[in-house]
Amino acid sequence: GVMERLGLGPEVLLQENPRLIYARLTGFGQTGKYAKSAGHDINYLALSGVLSKLGRKNENPCAPVNLLADFAGGGVMCALGIVTALFERARSGRGQVIDASMVEGVAYLSSFLWKSQKVVGLWSQPRGENLLDSGAPFYEVYRTSDGKFMAVGAIEPKFYNQLIKGLGLNLDELPAQMSLLDWPEMKKKFASIFAQKTQAEWCSIFDSTDACVTPVLSFDDAASHQHNKERSSFIKNEQGEISPRPAPVLSRTPAIPSCKRDPFIGEHTEEILLEYGFTKQEIAKLYSDKAIELKNLKANL
Repeated sequence: GVMERLGLGPEVLLQENPRLIYARLTGFGQTGKYAKSAGHDINYLALSGVLSKLGRKNENPCAPVNLLADFAGGGVMCALGIVTALFERARSGRGQVIDASMVEGVAYLSSFLWKSQKVVGLWSQPRGENLLDSGAPFYEVYRTSDGKFMAVGAIEPKFYNQLIKGLGLNLDELPAQMSLLDWPEMKKKFASIFAQKTQAEWCSIFDSTDACVTPVLSFDDAASHQHNKERSSFIKNEQGEISPRPAPVLSRTPAIPSCKRDPFIGEHTEEILLEYGFTKQEIAKLYSDKAIELKNLKANL
């Protein structure tokens, strides 16, 4: 209701410009019991049902920072809604309002989980006992002797066979890969083996294979990794700060990222308001009323 109170609600603006696409991104959506309630990623994730699926066996559900509901279910889904509305407008000539709820966005993002609940070994078991949630020994993270980690995702038999070979084990002497009852013991066996070598040593064993075993990299290590460097997957700004390059990469019109430092909050407020015709006195009043924020770039001694 904030935009309506400002006289800038979709009904007003669409009347002024029927081609306008008006996106409303909220946690709980525009209607419903929680529509006006405060919340954060973890709350939206919880209400969607997805949080109940995240975490290890016998542990509390664990939210993966705020990537799922905020950025994926919220930002990305809202952007997809805008793109879809733009595509439709090219045919109809009319805009529309997008009700982007983070709860519904992350729920829809998790459709795979909903549709595969009855597949044995995939999601039919309690949290932390399934194929992709740390239940399987061949889809897990293991600690190395130097305190680092290796990520294992050897699901298909041909990949699993290469994992077993790299670990120095004999496939004929092990339980069947999909024997769920043997998974806990196999995880212990794999963990003890991974703990005997450093991350670099395991990389030298698995890098040239299709065992689906990769190092778990820190941000610094990810930016300097050979594969990522070859693709220029990370960029540096003028201050030497590293961030991911925009993705995906388009063949004709790839994004051209700025290498300038990120602006300080309020750094360009006065400059922009002056450009739009505000006087210095009006800007000072807005600042004193705490309607805007300015960045004082000079030290106060």
